[in-house]
Parts: sequence; structure tokens; C-alpha cells
Amino acid sequence: MNIREAKEEIARSVAIYLDKNEFGEYNIPYMKQRPIFMVGAPGIGKTAIMEQIASELDIALVSYSMTHHTRQSALGLPFIEEKQFGGKKAMVSEYTMSEILASVYRIMEESGKREGILFLDEINCVSETLAPAMLLFLQYKTFGNRRLPEGWVIVTAGNPPQYNKSVKEFDVATLDRLKCFTVEEDFSVWKPYAYGNGIHAAVIAFLEINPEWFYSIRTTVDGAQYVTARGWEDLSRAISVYEKKHFPVDRRLIGQYITDTEVAGKFGIYYDLFQKYQSAYQVEDILQGKAAENLVERAAGAGFDERISLLGLILEKLNLRFARDVNQEAVLERVVRSLRQIKKQTGAGRAVPPAGTKIVGFESAGADTDAMWYQMLEKQCGEIRTERSRKEAANSLGLKLRMEYRDTLALLEKYMAECTDEKKPGKPFQRIKKAFDAGVKTHQNQVQETKRFLENSFDFMEHTWGKGQEMVLFMTELTASEDSMLFIEMWGCDSYFKYNQELLIYDVHRNLQREIADLGLE
Repeated sequence: MNIREAKEEIARSVAIYLDKNEFGEYNIPYMKQRPIFMVGAPGIGKTAIMEQIASELDIALVSYSMTHHTRQSALGLPFIEEKQFGGKKAMVSEYTMSEILASVYRIMEESGKREGILFLDEINCVSETLAPAMLLFLQYKTFGNRRLPEGWVIVTAGNPPQYNKSVKEFDVATLDRLKCFTVEEDFSVWKPYAYGNGIHAAVIAFLEINPEWFYSIRTTVDGAQYVTARGWEDLSRAISVYEKKHFPVDRRLIGQYITDTEVAGKFGIYYDLFQKYQSAYQVEDILQGKAAENLVERAAGAGFDERISLLGLILEKLNLRFARDVNQEAVLERVVRSLRQIKKQTGAGRAVPPAGTKIVGFESAGADTDAMWYQMLEKQCGEIRTERSRKEAANSLGLKLRMEYRDTLALLEKYMAECTDEKKPGKPFQRIKKAFDAGVKTHQNQVQETKRFLENSFDFMEHTWGKGQEMVLFMTELTASEDSMLFIEMWGCDSYFKYNQELLIYDVHRNLQREIADLGLE
């Protein structure tokens, strides 16, 4: 299976393991909950999906790479304890708490979450001295004489033997107690993750043209040369910062992340071309519907690689706007909940929906003071920080939610400043309402501009290439991006629905689903 299917399978397993009956008992008894064991090449994204699952299920996550552990750190240190058996004293070996189990209990205390995932990576590469204790843990969920607390699901991962000389095969008795599956690399599945995490457009476009270079590990006379999903992501982030600081992106930088010299060299050449395309094509003019005719003619006559690069440049600009607008909508919704709560406590007015937006605003109707609003806003900020800290402690705070918390706090702190500005007239509620309405208006204008840019992109595609493979690819990439689909779902796009119907993308998906149902596979 691919990494997306693995994520879905693990999420389902965690969900059924944590499902309880009306008496609060787990429907699948704790000791019958088989640990999950996924085998996949290094850098394929196994750790990344665990973070996503924990965030989406709102549970805690503890991660460890088992190759870094000794028997003592995983099992605990032995000590002698005096005990009574049948009225006689005996000296018995006990163990201190395992470092791994101690981390679970610490996160439970810091995050307040009683349920979570214990993810143990490279489980089949442990040392000879640790291997017996590891097998015992997989079978009985016990390190030394201490058991993993109930409510914690064990997920493990390992490398295939061709990628790691330290791999040890599990015996049948152990495998029969695990849920096992193999994960394979797949660029088309990685793409939605790439769009959602801001992977550089040059990387996505390069791999779109050369998907066979997304992942490879080969042995040469100079040693192992490899390209992994992790390598592409880390290179992408380095390139973005290099560009920001105007540092040259050269072969030395690329080779630090992409060790396959052939792939690194080809990407270096492509990156230079990509930069030229970026200069030659005025993407902002395309988005604004002002593309010059000579630019359209060049794009129409361009080769496949250049067309894909131009699509990547357009999608990069659009995806930044999609992410911004979707995030701002979530921020305003969170802020308005906070303001509603304060308004209710202060009696400052009643909520009404302002014209032209889904966000609920306010009208002033009551006495309020600067000090009261400042204290209430400060309290709301404190609650949001506490909520964020608990998610951070639980390792379940994803990138999008982190940005949402950050921007929400910035907006509430801005309103706190309104309460301390003695130069501004009116009650604090009126001033905050005015600032909030101005923010909503700015957000509405940005959304309308993004919609216009998206429509202009469709017009450029049809005018330049018609309804051929470029339009199909553009539609496919929009559908692959979570932010673009959320944007279209919330605010619509006439051209997207028009071309979607004409190109039958959704119809094909529905027909496949219907065929699967007819075969009884769902």
C-alpha cells in the first residue's frame, strides 16, 4: 500500500482500539489490541503520518527511534527489592521505569490526554541485547515489570533488509501478534502533502516531469546514493530560505540533501531553468488577467517541461493565497467565538451577521470599560495559549493549527491594544467592533481577489492550450491540494465546476466508487 493508505489503515486501527462501550470499557480488550508494524523504505514519510494522525484524532503522540536505545534505557535499570513470600523474606530483582514509558506518563501529565500513540521506529534494527525485551514488549506491552498504560496504541515501523544491514526478521510467534503491512513510495500520493506543507514549486514541478526520481536508493562503487521524500522536503525548505536571503542555490547545496549525483545534477539544471521561466513569465500578470500576447504565444509553443514549470509557478502563487484565506477564515471564526463569549459576560451587545460574510459580527448595546475588556481578552489569550501548549506537549499540533493559534493570538492582542489607546474615542466594544469589521472587510476583499486570480488562471489555460492535457493537469493539481479544495468549497469557482463537469473528473471518481461498491469491496 502507499503512504496515504497506510495512514488511513492506522487511523482506523487506532479508532477501533480506542472505541468504548457504554460502560467505558474498550470494545477490543487492551491485551488483544495488536501492535501495528509497517515496513517501508527510510524517508518515505512514516513519522510524518503519525504526527498527522495524532493531530487529526486529537490524541497524544510519543515517538522514539529504537536504534538509539540501549537495553537499560528501554527496559529500565535493575535494583534489588526485599519482599515477603509466605512469611519469608526474599530479595527480588525490580526495574526502574523505562525511559520510553516515563515519557508516556510525562506527556499524559503535561497534555492532560489519557490516550495516545506510542510510535517506535526502526523496531527491527535494535541491538542484540535489546531485541528480547523488544519482542516481549510487542507481545505483552511490558518493559521490565511495568506495562504501557491502557489507552495507548503501539505503532511500530521498520526498514526492509535491503536498506539496512541491521534488520532482524521477527519469528512467526511475534508476527502473529502484530498487524503487518508494507508501505511503498508513490509521488502522486505525496503531492497533496507537498502542497499542504509548502514544498517549493521547483521540486514539485521537477518530480511531476520525472516521478521516477522521487525515491531511489542504489549502491555504486562510491557507496550508497539515495533520494528520499524526506530529502526533497528538507531541500525545499533550504531553497526557500536561501532564496529569501539571496544565497545561490548551487550543486553543493542540492547534494547535501539529494546524494544521488545524477538526480542532484539534473535537478540543479532544472532549477536554473525554473528560475529563468520565473523571470520570463510574469505570473502576476497572468493572475490579474493581463498576460501579454507574446507571453501567451511563448507558452503555447513551449515544450512539455516548460509548460509544467509554468503550471507549477501559477499553482505556487494560488496555493499561497488559498492557504492564507482558509487560515484567515478559521482565525476570524475562532476570534468571533472569543468576542461573543466576552460580550455575553459583559452584556455589551448581541451578535448579528454582517452583510456578505459567513463570520458573525457585533453591534454595541451596553456599558463596558477598557479595563474589563482588556482583562477578558487577556483571559481568552491565556486559554488559547494553554490549549496550544497542551497540544504541543501531546505532539499533536500540526502546522496549520499552529499558524491558526499564532494569528488568533496576534489579532486578540491587537484588540487588547485598542483597550489601552486613550486617544481613540468611544467605548472599547465599539473600537474592537470597528477593528473586527475592518479585518472582515479586508478578508472578504482578499477572498474576492483570489477568486478572480483563479478564474483568470483558467482563462489563460484555455486561451493558451485549450482543454488539453494542461487543463486536465491543472484541475488534477487543484483537486490534490487540501487548501484549494477548501477554498473552492467555501467560496466557489465557476470555472472549476465548469471544467470539472466537462472533463468528468468527479464523474470518473463516482463511477469507480460505484464499481467498487458493486464488487462488494467497501
